[in-house]
Amino acid sequence: MARPEKLKLSEVLTELKMSRAAFYRMRARGQAPRIHKLPNGELRVSRADLDAWWDRCEQHAA
Repeated sequence: MARPEKLKLSEVLTELKMSRAAFYRMRARGQAPRIHKLPNGELRVSRADLDAWWDRCEQHAA
């Protein structure tokens, strides 16, 4: 079974067309996709979490 895709924060920001500061503001309000911190301090977002977050955003906008 393939491992789930983990995106770097820079990849997520590019996909969202969002600045790092805006992302962290959303995160502070509990409105950003879940982040996983690796032992080396780097941040990752799973593709599944990002897609689920997009779906929730679309539902709230409708």
